[in-house]
Amino acid sequence: MTERFAQVALPLPLPAPYTYRIPAVLADRALPGARVVVPVRRQEWIGIVTAVDVAAPAMTARDILAAPDPDAALPPELLTLADRMARHYGAPIGGVLRVMLPAALWGHSSFILHLVGRSVPVGGTAERLLEFLASKGGHATTAAAERALKKPVWSVVDRLQRIGAIDIEVTAPDTRAATATRRVVRLAGTPLSLLEREERLGKTPKRLLLYQALEERGGEFPLAELLAVTGVTHSPLNAMERAGLVVIVDVEAPRDPFSGPVRPATAVALTDDQQRALHALEALPAGKTALLFGVTGSGKTQVYLERIKEALAAGRGAMVLVPEISLTPQTVGRIRAMFPDDVAVLHSALSDGERADAWRALRRGERRIAVGPRSAVFAPVRNLGLIVIDEEHESSYKNGEMPRYHARDVAAMRAAGEEAIVILGSATPSLESWQRATAADRIVRLPVRVGDRPMPPVEMVDLRHEALVPGTTLPWTDRLDFAVRATLDAGNQSLLMLNRRGWAAYVQCTACGTAVDCPNCSISLTLHRHPERLQCHYCDYRMTIPTACAVCGGVTTRLVGAGTQQLERLIAERFPDARVARMDLDTTGTKWSHHRILDRVERGEVDILLGTQMIAKGIDFPNVTLVGVVDADTSLHLPDFRAAERTFQLVAQVAGRAGRGPKGGRVLVQTRQPEHHALRHAAAHDAEGFLAAEGELRRSPAYPPHVALVHLVVSGADQAAVHARAAALADWCERTVARSGLPILVLGPAPAPIERIKERWRVHLILKGPSSALGRWIRAAAARLAAASHDDIRISLDRDPVSLM
Repeated sequence: MTERFAQVALPLPLPAPYTYRIPAVLADRALPGARVVVPVRRQEWIGIVTAVDVAAPAMTARDILAAPDPDAALPPELLTLADRMARHYGAPIGGVLRVMLPAALWGHSSFILHLVGRSVPVGGTAERLLEFLASKGGHATTAAAERALKKPVWSVVDRLQRIGAIDIEVTAPDTRAATATRRVVRLAGTPLSLLEREERLGKTPKRLLLYQALEERGGEFPLAELLAVTGVTHSPLNAMERAGLVVIVDVEAPRDPFSGPVRPATAVALTDDQQRALHALEALPAGKTALLFGVTGSGKTQVYLERIKEALAAGRGAMVLVPEISLTPQTVGRIRAMFPDDVAVLHSALSDGERADAWRALRRGERRIAVGPRSAVFAPVRNLGLIVIDEEHESSYKNGEMPRYHARDVAAMRAAGEEAIVILGSATPSLESWQRATAADRIVRLPVRVGDRPMPPVEMVDLRHEALVPGTTLPWTDRLDFAVRATLDAGNQSLLMLNRRGWAAYVQCTACGTAVDCPNCSISLTLHRHPERLQCHYCDYRMTIPTACAVCGGVTTRLVGAGTQQLERLIAERFPDARVARMDLDTTGTKWSHHRILDRVERGEVDILLGTQMIAKGIDFPNVTLVGVVDADTSLHLPDFRAAERTFQLVAQVAGRAGRGPKGGRVLVQTRQPEHHALRHAAAHDAEGFLAAEGELRRSPAYPPHVALVHLVVSGADQAAVHARAAALADWCERTVARSGLPILVLGPAPAPIERIKERWRVHLILKGPSSALGRWIRAAAARLAAASHDDIRISLDRDPVSLM
């Protein structure tokens, strides 16, 4: 019989899949898209078959060990998408497949070392390993040993095993993928007739009661529920199992934290603008993308829901992508209210098992609508017909790790391959989406709010001239103070945004001016209270607040740049009767925490909600009549070409939270640069004006959308080595571009704006050119860059970056 071979991609940064032999017993399961267990060095890993019947490798191929699933985990269209993404982003195929499947569906074996004894002295690392195992009761994993000894241990493990000092136990990877189960009782065989039931159960009333309860439920009943309903103990049930009347089995019990009662959907009559928008989207050709450009409160969500309803009626599936923080009970609730039995939610707050359950329900076709953040773009929705990307301008749609994909672009790739359509929704669209939609004449407008409610007036508060409330480092003006008081007196709610968490941005010595910096990153430590500490927001390094300056010994300090903790204290002192909630990364670290905060706001249990950019989106509360932007300048002058765009979007979005109900609303924006074009256009609710102005500013020097970018970052612990490698990389890039004749400009190398993060120095290069030219260069250069990257010095490649920090 001819031997057959398959390519298997592993969730590792490998340049190409490995080739394995397909055992005859697995021939029907080792198919493209299937999960398989394969040996990798001393371990066993779960991988994905990418191709079968490939050529035999030059070296002897190892066997595929198992194929745990009856069907392929990934359908053909997602395998095709993975291949296209790998080529587009210059990423290993295994890394792309890793983000396509829930984490619970991957796995690898672990190794447990057992201390047996020693016959001869060993010394060195081997001796330290034996001492470590003894301290752990004689047993520990190799991973724990490597963490403790801070070095690889496999070479000494082999030696110690050969002399009989240790044994190695291998635990196989878990192929069940965190499946939850529950015990179920089922009737066995053919149902008993009345006569048979009387003969076999007539003298055992409890067994008869159990049998009747099972029969009334169609022959199956959850074990715990059956015992609770009948009031019977385990003993009669066990006797029935021994008699062959019932079987007790473990079945999969999908976990859905969003299940439960939903508010019934109320019939909503579409406005004339919504009707026109819906008709325009219905006419969108398959595989194409349209931009639904509507002001805040214009009813974009209702248009999404109607379009989803049409897709489902046509037998197609749908997905709705939202920024992670916008995945609130409001968002999910509205979708589930209209489609209660069709929604699977994929969310970072879910456990690995919960996400795996939702993914399986979509893969089996039990649910037809996927809702989630960027990774939901890979949801295995059957017969996909519609992809909605709400708030498409959000930077959270860009993945920050390999593969550095953008969900908006991947959605377009997927739609083209599956003949679906893409709807991008935003009140403040990105320049890239605006340019593409304008060129294709696919902008669908919702120009006014539902009910013709006016956009809230925005007042610019010039911090250079306004009176400040004394006794605080916060830019808190009398004008904003009075507005909050008036809102409280009227019984309404306020939103206050300050896009900086913690108490103060940094602590500075008043004698010599030295700030306390992170020892691992090129950034100052942020002051936090409760508990009091200095903390790095990049590597999470923490330290107590020093009593004296490490440079000059000075004992007096000043606090620079106030954060949300200080704002919360100020609000509590100035408005002691107000019910206040804070929403930032420090208060939303636990599961569902920000959902609970927003639920309190919706129930009217919070008078003032303050926070970072988290409160700028995904919030629709009609009783919010005041929005205050405490300091609009926090992101305006970052060393990034998108700084003005992000500031405009943030201010415009948070301003749109006001005035959504019949009471109307107002917005106060505090700034030291009220004349800046980003703030002027945000105050005027003029997105098109901003897009035109910002687009012109990016023509010279050229930045997206007028040119595409590739961002290369070289990082490592040795500063001199990183700079040397970056210089060599720049020379190599120049040579390859020159040989290819492609119209690409190489800029750099130069230290990154944040030069050191997590003890690694960073130097970056930027390649500019047409997207097609950069794509050709990436396909030719990606393998060389991957081979040149290792733990000591890494080279990361980011196509179409959203940040150059």
